[in-house]
Amino acid sequence: MNSDLSDRTALRRHDLDWIRVGAFGLLILYHVGMFYVPWDWHVKSPHPVEWLEPVMMLTNPWRLTLLFLVSGAATRFMAEKMSPATLTGMRTARLLPPLLFAMFVIVPPQSYFQVVEALPGQAGDYLHFWGRYATASGHWCKDGECLTTPTWNHMWFVAYLFVYTLVLASLLGAAPRLMKRAEAALERLPTWALLAAPIVFLALIRVGMLSAFPETHALFNDWYNHALSFSAFLFGFLTARSERVKQAFIALRWPALALAVLGWAGWAGYAWIWRADGAVPPEALRLTMRAVYAVDQWGAIAAVLGFGARHLTRGGPVLTWLTLAVFPFYIVHQTIIVVAGHTLAKLGLWQPLEAAILIGVTVAGCLLTYVVVSRVGFLRPLFGLKLQTRSAAASRPPALA
Repeated sequence: MNSDLSDRTALRRHDLDWIRVGAFGLLILYHVGMFYVPWDWHVKSPHPVEWLEPVMMLTNPWRLTLLFLVSGAATRFMAEKMSPATLTGMRTARLLPPLLFAMFVIVPPQSYFQVVEALPGQAGDYLHFWGRYATASGHWCKDGECLTTPTWNHMWFVAYLFVYTLVLASLLGAAPRLMKRAEAALERLPTWALLAAPIVFLALIRVGMLSAFPETHALFNDWYNHALSFSAFLFGFLTARSERVKQAFIALRWPALALAVLGWAGWAGYAWIWRADGAVPPEALRLTMRAVYAVDQWGAIAAVLGFGARHLTRGGPVLTWLTLAVFPFYIVHQTIIVVAGHTLAKLGLWQPLEAAILIGVTVAGCLLTYVVVSRVGFLRPLFGLKLQTRSAAASRPPALA
């Protein structure tokens, strides 16, 4: 029997589900780290931790690119069951309400505390702030840079995913043969090329585009980010059903991990040496390190895909629960971190204890959010969950309640 046909009998790939859950879990820890690392963020600890920089770089180059890839794979499983028009409608219903709800309800506290810390005395009370936030009339500016509102902050990922799905659905409707040819071309790539070719591509776009189009997460004129993220999304879509590509990543997992470690060591060491304010590395070194960044980026992604495909093969009620909960977790996690971090910083706690409390509060807040919204019908679509019929809710297993 044709291996592709036999693979299509599988309803889903548990390894990709586990990877998606794990990547979002890392994202929560990463954003907790953003409160402490010296880099710019919405709110900051009064006691930045410089040594966190190389630790943060363990996931910084690849975490969101991996999420776009896995999201593309998930879209593939959905797209096989429906027309491009139906796919567009379903993804619009899944992504657009949470995005709009977050921009006007979930995200504003992040902007509020950002203004409180950056511009003391200018935020006012929260309701007054929200009115100015929602009407784009805040005029909160510092050193020539202004806070643009309404904003989507961390929800930029959802906005981009929505747009990429629309583009993909258009391609599926207008050029299905082209998509099949692209899928067949990836299927024919030799194993080594699945490691080398993406590294070359990622290095070329980073060297050629990043200076002209730095990442903004503003959707428009964010061309380097689109070249990176949409390519990953499309790669995930085109390879999700390929048993050969899956086996290739399993075979590549150890070389990919070695490349990721070497790339991280080179990139993190470079960033550490040139971390001083105003330090400008030689142009040749900067371009070389952008290529090293690409080695780290794809090496880590290929290693995660390979080890995941090799070891994360079982589903079960825990994975089912986490798969449902991960989107609501994502929606609320950053707001919890910002509000809790700003509040905890005033208590003067021992910093390791403060960080542990911040992580615990964030996880507890995410869990509580999911438990509540999963049971309140009108909230479910606002957090990316499907509406449930009464009979479906009654028959839900206790482990998923």
